[in-house]
Parts: sequence; structure tokens; C-alpha cells
Amino acid sequence: MKLPLLVTLTLMAAAVTPAAGATKINATPYTTLGISGSHGAEMLSDGDLKTYFRASRANYAWCGLDLGDRYVVTSLKFAPASILTHVLGMFEGADNRDFSDAIPLQIITGNAQTGKLTELAVTCSRGVRYVRYVGPADSYGALAELEVWGNKGAGDDSRLWQITNLPTVIVNTVNAQEPYDKVNEIAGTITVIAENGSYILSEPGGIRLRGNASMGFPKKPYRLKFEKKQRILPDAPAKAKKWTLINNYGDKTLMRNMLAFDAAKAFKMEYVPFCQPVDVVLNGEYKGCYQLCDQIDVNKNRVNIDEMEPTDISGDNLTGGYFFEIDAYADQEPAGTWFTSNRYALPITIKSPDEDKLQPAQRNYIRNYFNSLENEFPHEDSYTSVPGEGYHRVFDTKSFIKHMLVNEIAANTDAYWSTYMYKHRNDPVIYTGPVWDFDLGFNNDNRTYPVQTVTRDSWLWNSNVSSAAGSMRYFAQRVLVKDRNTVQEIKDIWNRARHNGMTTNWFQGLCDKYAAEMDASQKLNFMRWPILTENVHLNPWIDYSHATYASEVQRVKVYFGANMPNLDRLAGYDPDWVDPNPEENDPDSGIMTPEVTSHCVIFALDGRMVFSGDIDSEMPQLAPGVYIIRRGNATRKIIVR
Repeated sequence: MKLPLLVTLTLMAAAVTPAAGATKINATPYTTLGISGSHGAEMLSDGDLKTYFRASRANYAWCGLDLGDRYVVTSLKFAPASILTHVLGMFEGADNRDFSDAIPLQIITGNAQTGKLTELAVTCSRGVRYVRYVGPADSYGALAELEVWGNKGAGDDSRLWQITNLPTVIVNTVNAQEPYDKVNEIAGTITVIAENGSYILSEPGGIRLRGNASMGFPKKPYRLKFEKKQRILPDAPAKAKKWTLINNYGDKTLMRNMLAFDAAKAFKMEYVPFCQPVDVVLNGEYKGCYQLCDQIDVNKNRVNIDEMEPTDISGDNLTGGYFFEIDAYADQEPAGTWFTSNRYALPITIKSPDEDKLQPAQRNYIRNYFNSLENEFPHEDSYTSVPGEGYHRVFDTKSFIKHMLVNEIAANTDAYWSTYMYKHRNDPVIYTGPVWDFDLGFNNDNRTYPVQTVTRDSWLWNSNVSSAAGSMRYFAQRVLVKDRNTVQEIKDIWNRARHNGMTTNWFQGLCDKYAAEMDASQKLNFMRWPILTENVHLNPWIDYSHATYASEVQRVKVYFGANMPNLDRLAGYDPDWVDPNPEENDPDSGIMTPEVTSHCVIFALDGRMVFSGDIDSEMPQLAPGVYIIRRGNATRKIIVR
């Protein structure tokens, strides 16, 4: 998706030039959560900046204005109730009185003075009848005064407002109910605004919590489910009902999953999940910067296998497709959807067929098939397998190796805590993938930090500090260590990616690219969740007292420089390596090299576009400062002195 790198971060403006003909709109205040009397909704427009509205609950508290008709809002004037209770407060517009169709109009990103009106420009082109202020968490929605200025009319959807340059995902649930577990789905409306406000998707759906350990963090992870299949963003490959919002609470760079997915693309794994950083609003409250990702499920643009029906219980139909997970949490799944393998005691959860479709015959088939795979492994401590024979007849080593190498690049301690695999119909081979869950990767795990000391002598997965489901480490040893033929296969797969451009500099460039793309959003995220200087989840035991977003990104860049030489040694990197299978080296897939173009766009850090043109023939005159330059799909920061 082609997005402007930065847009204005909605900073407080001392003066806003009103749109032509804009007038102050006479509006009626109301709320469903107010305290009557001295803190009632009427305080919102009584002209007294010393009185204020205060709701009866601390969170998701709001006060609104009924404009009487639809208006295109051009500016908002507000006075805070106190100096500390309004930062990240959200202003929304809607056509429904209950704000079930609310879209954002503005967000407060800095302290405003009490006792005076502060004005914010609004650039949303849609006309709305209702405007509300939703206070940040624990603020009781307190607000002293609110004025709405604009022009009467329905407007249009030509340019809606995004919180930053990233897409904005808005979820409004029925009765503003907050998701509370990963079983019960809360109904509502899911809205996505992207492409600088020119793209909008708004459809009925639901939301619930997701994840395991991540579900216990203050910043919650969510699963979205539309009533009908949707392509949630224009460049999302899959049209599907289910999507995930990854919270990345312990990943202070907010990019570790994306870096791992880029590594998977470099190895040309069959399926790599779609991932896009976004800003999230739930029932009017800003929740932070998330990663919008595929739900890992069966789909022609996700895990592309036949989706089985309850009637597929015999013949060729019984042979697939199956999607399953070697899963340390399997025993927490419903009975009948998981089993333990015979030889290596691997806990395996069947992901597809779904629980409500899975038949006993199907469960028995994949259980027996996996057990037969385990029985194919030789018992010798070291052996040389023959391609196409033995366990190779029922197991694909290439995808298993690629999965391992991605996890090693990411230094994922939990590589074999959860491992996805799948089997096609009428195909005897079990494949491994996709990769998933890297918030603890890239030296972000106190159990293995600093990981480069572990990988001097051994793959991380094969060390005594890694975690695994059942005897998954022993299963992996049979494939990756004991089989001398596989050792050469690892070398070829590693060298192919390295010679195609998977270098330390490439990874470090991705860090800079993502940091620039998420700069505006990460600032808001860490206003909402001020944890940069704290040790959270399994962060390494280091001094965070002076940590910044930039320093966290730099830690990942340093990690690549320190650990890539270890991986080169373990995998057998050879600068003079010659590809024995050049047909596998498809230049149109894998690593994306920067697009070569003379056209560039330059943005100031406040989001203003200051130049767009042919930089080879027209050098822009820039005032001293820091700028972001985008040339093709390459992005970098420049300093003009």
C-alpha cells in the first residue's frame, strides 16, 4: 500500500484558520454516563470554563453534542477540566446518537491550558450530526467546554481522517461493551480508514481477546471477525472474515514480527502472514499502535489447502487438507481437537478442520499419519537420508529448515513451543509453516539474552535454554542434526538467501524504514503505554532508565551486527557458494530490493510534504532540520544543516 510516510501528528494549534463560511454550531449536550447537577452534560456548553462535565465511570466515558442536523465539522474548540486528564482524549463524529458508527475527528496530543479554549482543525469531509469527546483511560471523560464549528451539509467520504499516516482501525461495540475473554465475541461495527483518508471499509462484525500470555497485558490483543469476508486493506492478499490485532506490548520497537516475516520472505516460504502497523480505537478510546495481521487459517491466500467438510471421511477426501499445530498449550484446547503423538510425545492441536466440523475419522487419520511420520525416522545417532525415501516420503525438509532459520535469525527462544504444519489433499507430504509470534525475538528475552553468546556454539533451538512443546527439540534434532544430508540442505538454503541480499545491512535498513513509518504512531503509543523505561514481560535485564524508541530500535540493529556472523558459521556461509539448484532462485520473489527511481517525496517531521518531484533534475532547497525522504520503496532520514 502506498502511504504518505508521515502526516501531521495533530499537535495543539494556537490559531486555526476556519473554513470559509464556517460558523459555531448551536448544539445540545447529552451523555448516558453523566453525573447530574454540577458535573452534568449541560456543563459542556454553559460558557463557563470553570465548570466541567464528569462521567460516572472512569473508562470509555464520553459527553456529546447533538448538532440538530448534519454538518461538515471544520474545527473544534475545547477547554480541559484539568491539565492532566485530557491528553489522548478523542473527538468523534457520527450519524447515530449512540455513536455506533463513530469515526475519529481529532485526538489531543499535548497539554492544553485550563480556563481557555484551545482550537483544533478538523479535515474530515463527512458530515455528522453528533460529536462527542471520549476521555482517555481513568479520566471520567472530564471536559469543561466544547464548541463545534462547521458548515451545514452531508459532505462526502472523499477524505476521512486518520490518526497518523498509518491506517486507523475503529471498533464500536454494542453498548460499548469491552472484550473480556477469547471465547465470547462482542458484536459491533469494524471500520478501517487508510490511504490518507481516501479508503474506508465499515462493516458489521465482532471482536474478542486473543493470545495466551499476551492476553494478560494491560494493552490487550484482539481478534476481529467480520460477518462476511472482507479484504481489510487494499493490499491485503486474503479476503477473509478473521483478522488479528497484535499488541506488541513487550516489543518496544513494534516491528519484531514484521522483521521476522521479512526473513521468511527472503527464504521464500510458501505463505508469510500479511502484516501492517495500524492505530486502533475501541469505543472511542485510543488503544495504541498495533499490527493488523492475518488470522492464521485456511484460505487460498493464507494456508492454501482444501477446507474439509464433515462429509470428507473416506477415500481421497479424507487425506486433506489438515492444518495443525505442535502446541505447548494443546491441553487447554477442547477435548477431541488435540492429541499426543506416540514416539516423541508431541502435543498437537488440529486447527482445521474446525472444532465444529472435525469428525472422529478425520482426527484419527491425521493422528495416525503423524505417528507414521515419527516411525520413519532412523534410530541411529547419525545417518544420511536418501531424498524421496524414508521420512522424506512424508515430510518436507525444506519448509522445516526455512522455519528453523527464520526463528534463528529472530533468536526466538520459543521456536518449537508452537510450530504450525499442514498437509494437502492427495499429497503424502507434511509441510511446515507459517512462522508466527516474534515479540520476544531479536534479543528481547531475558532467558537467552544476550543470544549471541548462546549461538557461538549452537543453534538457539538446540540449546538447553530454548523451550519446546513435548519432545519437539528431539524431533528437530532427527531432521536438522542427525541427518547429514539435511546439513548440506541447510547450507544451500542459507547461502541462497544470503547471496540474494539477506545481509546485516538489509535487516538494519528495514529497522530504519519501519521506524520512520511508525514514528508518529509510536509517539502516541508510548504516551498511552509509557513503558519505554520499564522492564515488562520478559524484557532483558538491562538498564532502561534512559531508554527511548530510537534506542530500542538501535538495540535490534546492533543485534543483527553481533549475531549474523554466528549464524553464518553455524549454517555454513560461503562467499564463493554456487547455487546447485538455480531454478529455485526466482528473482521475482523473496527479498525486495529498493525500487530505482528518480522521483522522490520529502516530508518534514510534522508530516508536511515539502517536495515532490524528480530529484535528479531538481534539487529542492530545504531549511535546516530533519526530513524523511521516500524514493521508490526506499525510505531514509536526512539532516539538513
